[in-house]
Amino acid sequence: MRIAALLSISALCPLLSAEKIGPWDLDALKSNVPAMKWVRQDQPIHSLTYAGEKYQGHDTEVFAFYASPITLGNEVKPGAKFPGVVLIHGGGGTAFADWVHLWAKRGYAAIAMDLNGSRPPEPEFDPKTGMAVGNGHRGVRTRLPSGGPAHGHPEKFDCINTPDTSDDWPFHAVASVMRAHSLLRSFAEVDAEHTAVTGISWGGYTTCLVASLDDRFKAAVPVYGCGFLHEGESVQKPSIDKLDAEHRALWVKEYDPGSLLPRCRVPILFVNGTNDVHYVLDSYMKSYAVVPGEKHLRIQIKMPHGHPPGWAPQEIGQFIGDKCGRLVPVEGKDGLRVQRSLPVISAPVIRGDVIEADCLIGNGHVRKAALHYTSDAGPRSKRAWQTVEAKIAWTGGDSSGASFNEHCRITAPKPPADANTWFLSVTDDRGAMVSTVVQFSP
Repeated sequence: MRIAALLSISALCPLLSAEKIGPWDLDALKSNVPAMKWVRQDQPIHSLTYAGEKYQGHDTEVFAFYASPITLGNEVKPGAKFPGVVLIHGGGGTAFADWVHLWAKRGYAAIAMDLNGSRPPEPEFDPKTGMAVGNGHRGVRTRLPSGGPAHGHPEKFDCINTPDTSDDWPFHAVASVMRAHSLLRSFAEVDAEHTAVTGISWGGYTTCLVASLDDRFKAAVPVYGCGFLHEGESVQKPSIDKLDAEHRALWVKEYDPGSLLPRCRVPILFVNGTNDVHYVLDSYMKSYAVVPGEKHLRIQIKMPHGHPPGWAPQEIGQFIGDKCGRLVPVEGKDGLRVQRSLPVISAPVIRGDVIEADCLIGNGHVRKAALHYTSDAGPRSKRAWQTVEAKIAWTGGDSSGASFNEHCRITAPKPPADANTWFLSVTDDRGAMVSTVVQFSP
């Protein structure tokens, strides 16, 4: 049964507290640990299944990979606990063993589930490095006997035409992620108060939804995925537009992240490229704009779209490390302790013939700044971008980079009159980059 608005039973009975948003029973998802069983525990990447939501009247199970420093065989102190991270694949993806392994090597307890009702091939390991390699892009995936809905367009969009939410892929995706989070937090080796979520493409879309519904997370990083898919050049828009007016409006209300991100209070880092065809820059910035809480941007010129490119940016690990208690403060000038992982840059302001933005450094010294702009028309995915070096002026006049001065000002020439889209970026000596809000001209 669809629930189109928030229902708070606590308003009816102060002894009860049941919060439902759209089709999701948040209290149940956050308070109940799903039943699970281990499938395999004889290698560094463990595999398991856990209980999902009902689908077409029957119980479901979700497959997942899990790893931590302990499963990798690392020497750890007795009773050690690790921050947790939930990893959400995109369209055409699955649970990726190599992604889980990456985070376990960083010192996290990581879980990645399959949101297609399937089980991927077993992990293989590089004989030289010992790292898991590419299970998600080889071999045959096996449909689980009790799997949930597939992640095709009918299950993502046309599902809204039926009165039952149990056949809706977005409903199952969010619930399966929140169930995985509850399961992860229940493990004795996990620091339940320091967990994060990141997802790629459709996984970024799901991350936006989950970050708006599950306030137990300390950080969220949606890569590519965003909301406002019913607008602009989104490749998802035609599927939404095929719905009749009533069901189109209902899909947008219940399943477009743009409708739920105004609830988001989890610190969030948005990561995307200027030319992404799946999640277009206009929709991306609208998604960023409606988040009321702490938010950051990393916009890369022509960032490639895919799973490995989507988990490659170092800023994802730095941001999550900051919010999950793994940041080591940097000692600076006059005892200054820089306690943020990434630079923080203000919205750009045009003053005469220049653009200015103020910047606070992160755990690296800002070495480079730039203005990026395009004057092209036509589809955003095909526009060419120009980059102009910007200047960095340090508070107190220190431009040598010899000491960690916390504040600097970025200045760049005003973009040409025909520029229709532009932003500034700063990059530190680790190569970590963040961006200003993207500016659009009529």
